[in-house]
Amino acid sequence: MDKATAAGLLVAMGIIYGDIGTSPLYVMQSIIDKEPVDARTVLGGLSCIFWTLTLQTTLKYVILILRADNRGEGGILALFALVRRHAKWLTVPAIIGAATLLADGVITPPISVASAVEGLLKLYPDLKTVPIIIAIITGLFMLQIFGTKIVGRAFGPVMLIWFTMLATFGIIWIAQDWTILRALSPYYAYDLLTNPHGGEGGFWVLGAVFLCTTGAEALYSDLGHCGRGNIRISWVFVKTCLLLQYFGQGAWLMTQQGQLLNGKKPIFELMPEWFLIWGIVIATAAAVIASQALISGSFTLVSEAIRLNLWPKVRLHYPSDQKGQLYVPSMNIFLWIGCIGVVLWFKESSAMEHAYGLAITLTMLMTTTLMAYYLHIKKFDMWWAVLFIVVYVAIEGSFLVANLSKFMDGGYVSLFIAGAIIGLMVIWHRANIIKMRLTEYVKLADYIEPLKELSQDMSIPKYATHLVFMSNAGRLNDIENKIIYSIFQKRPKRADIYWFVHVDTMDDPYTMEYKVTVLETDDVIKVNFKLGFKVEQKINLYFRKVVEDMVQKGEVDITSRYESLNKQNVIGDFRFVVLERFLSFDNQLSLVEGIIMKAYFFIKDFTPSEDKWFGLDTSAVKVEKVPLVIRPVENVKLRRVE
Repeated sequence: MDKATAAGLLVAMGIIYGDIGTSPLYVMQSIIDKEPVDARTVLGGLSCIFWTLTLQTTLKYVILILRADNRGEGGILALFALVRRHAKWLTVPAIIGAATLLADGVITPPISVASAVEGLLKLYPDLKTVPIIIAIITGLFMLQIFGTKIVGRAFGPVMLIWFTMLATFGIIWIAQDWTILRALSPYYAYDLLTNPHGGEGGFWVLGAVFLCTTGAEALYSDLGHCGRGNIRISWVFVKTCLLLQYFGQGAWLMTQQGQLLNGKKPIFELMPEWFLIWGIVIATAAAVIASQALISGSFTLVSEAIRLNLWPKVRLHYPSDQKGQLYVPSMNIFLWIGCIGVVLWFKESSAMEHAYGLAITLTMLMTTTLMAYYLHIKKFDMWWAVLFIVVYVAIEGSFLVANLSKFMDGGYVSLFIAGAIIGLMVIWHRANIIKMRLTEYVKLADYIEPLKELSQDMSIPKYATHLVFMSNAGRLNDIENKIIYSIFQKRPKRADIYWFVHVDTMDDPYTMEYKVTVLETDDVIKVNFKLGFKVEQKINLYFRKVVEDMVQKGEVDITSRYESLNKQNVIGDFRFVVLERFLSFDNQLSLVEGIIMKAYFFIKDFTPSEDKWFGLDTSAVKVEKVPLVIRPVENVKLRRVE
């Protein structure tokens, strides 16, 4: 985890720093905005960038937050998994943080790709960039279907070339004006933020400065891909390259004092004419990699949210054997539509900057909240926890206030997307709480004898040799009343052996354990799986493994009980039963409960059925619909007429 390797450093370069690494494409341009270039803004902006990367990215994320890993995994939901059992209210910052991070995934690909492609305008002023941007983004999302294993191998070297290029041109321009390095002093940041001049200047410039650190949250989310040691060491190189580029841009801007940029991008102005086309190609490749990192991160975030009951159980695909390789079709379509919508709405990267940053500021504030609680439960000195939350709420609160000035210019787009995602997550979370609270359980021990008698009742046609029920009952001796109803009343289901399988989602991401309890030999068996929130649900495969282990140990006989088949040692048939609920008409709901549950079941209609979610063999599964009665209608005024 803490060890660094050459291969690990290269992988980190390609996966971790896409978002933060492409920020030089637009940050300085955003700081200058539409005002004439002046020394105070240039020096103050550079000073703000240096101290933001130092205090926010380096100190908070690289040094402090990376300590809060969940068995090597990072990200706001991994952090939430570490603390959620200690306080229910922590679900609020987790939902807000995850939703705003997903909203950021809709803005990052368009602004990164657009900023790179717009470099072509220097060579071809009349070029229409929107179709090119849409084509690149569409190709990127189509690529997700096949997985990115092959492309992923090239990410590290490409980003190494990108950062080397940034540093090289930065040094060339700094060498022409070494005095630009005086911007390392925090005085220039203070001077800019406290002395508004010309246009909006002053404190509000923080909204643009913040764009240099938006990728810090993605850095934490990708901890599991690279390891803490690789991230920390590679960050030294990456930060150095970024700062050299920013200060090089500053040196060029100092030569443009009193002039308007008029669409000029400082990053491309640093390049000689003969290298420009190559620079644009490398920048576009880096932008695609940055987008890929955000897309992959969004897929991972959704899969974690599903396991934590914060997201509908949508279809998940694993297109390759590479660790962490995941494809979520529904999220891929959502992000693609969102990205294309952003491109068509804003058209230019300079306009997209107004929508960028506001949502991710909220993510960072929520991470700060969860981290402060993590420090509390880990028994850190209270004053350190207080100092941490006070300092970073002040810093990120300032960024948030500054970013709110962008609301009417485009910030509403990211907040609207985040709000829709928050609504979805709240509905799913609340509906699951209501369902779990009202699920009726009975003691399985009370039904052992009736189950044995049912197995031996030859007057009832045999339903299966092995009947397997998926159960929500985590306790050993509990079973849902609906399962008992299904076995004995809905249609009596005679079987030789009854299996009850329960799956617990653990906060530890990669737990894969199970426990078998034989309640009655060769009659009633309960299997409890404990699977981490990042483990794929392949219950069919895991259950087969459990049965094989039990057979080897002589704990169960799975030979068919049909006399003719038993003589030939044929394995008995297995049949799974999954109970899928629907909202009963026999309900008297409050307004809020009614809205939540109707919305929940409406969304559920667009998600895969429970058997597909558990990875069961569809040819041997019976899905039974059972009514969910939340609050029965009372005082029915019905009168009999003779």
